[in-house]
Amino acid sequence: MDDYTPQLPEEDNLYEHHALTVGKGQAPLRIDKYLLNFIENVNRSKIQSAAKDGGLFVNDTPVKASYKVRPDDKIRVMFTHPTYEALLVGEDIPIDVVYEDEELLVVNKSSGMVVHPGHGNYSGTLINALIHRFDNLPNNSSDRPGLVHRIDKDTSGLLVVAKTEDAMNHLSAQFAAKTSEREYVALVWGNVEEDEGTVEGNIGRHPKNRLQNTVFLDDEAEKGKPAVTHYKVLERLGYVTLISCKLETGRTHQIRVHMKHIGHTLFNDERYGGEKILKGTTFTKYKQFVDNCFKILPRQALHAKTLGFEHPKTGEFMRFTSEIPEDIEQCIEKWRGYSKHQDM
Repeated sequence: MDDYTPQLPEEDNLYEHHALTVGKGQAPLRIDKYLLNFIENVNRSKIQSAAKDGGLFVNDTPVKASYKVRPDDKIRVMFTHPTYEALLVGEDIPIDVVYEDEELLVVNKSSGMVVHPGHGNYSGTLINALIHRFDNLPNNSSDRPGLVHRIDKDTSGLLVVAKTEDAMNHLSAQFAAKTSEREYVALVWGNVEEDEGTVEGNIGRHPKNRLQNTVFLDDEAEKGKPAVTHYKVLERLGYVTLISCKLETGRTHQIRVHMKHIGHTLFNDERYGGEKILKGTTFTKYKQFVDNCFKILPRQALHAKTLGFEHPKTGEFMRFTSEIPEDIEQCIEKWRGYSKHQDM
């Protein structure tokens, strides 16, 4: 039982960390349980503590952790410490710089490195490395220094970083106008039957799992933002397929969501169910083989291989390519060996 009444705190003592609106079809559910599905790296005790501190608001009124959410409720979660994004500090972290001049740099990000601080990842990010290395990087529209675009923590590959305001504006405009070039290599579950194709479907936050995105079509399309992915088969390996994906848009998790939408979830993409055996046999030896592949590649099989854009100062179109990382390459080699010796 809750035996307290939250007090409205001093405005200056709390910092907003999360804000969200409850979906229209939501059944009554305790707010501390509800938020577990929508906030990464948080537990119920932390939410309950926020409520006790008077930092859990529904429709601008403080509520207890036992409050039951209703459709269209506007929730704010506030803590007594600033967001970690607001406490950026430089860290001496090595980064793989592929190209650099006075306007920009191109970085080959390793898997496991988070691009910018967020919940659960408060240090060791690319931004921490960048602000250690450079003074006065321009902020993007989300107040993130230097970032023109981003790739997921466990995705490896190429990113362009702006060093000046002009470069930020110019490069951001290219990405918005879809004139930049971005090609990824991915290993996906199943045999992709068409040699090439295009996936179109608006992408937005999953209504039941805020940590995932999903495709909204037809009557629900307004819930998402337009997204277009062009894919081409590079190699068929039996129960998995190696593909190239070119992005026309840049939505969060776009390739991961679009490929799952057409029935080809990325290999070992835990967030979207790709860490399960989605195609293949029931033989124990096959399960052992796939488990070995998961150990070799303990992340989604996705690499940002090619990046192209017009240089903001010279107008020259620049294109950069990075090698497929060793973990993905080793996994592909194992599947090549397996597929050659199986009658599939």
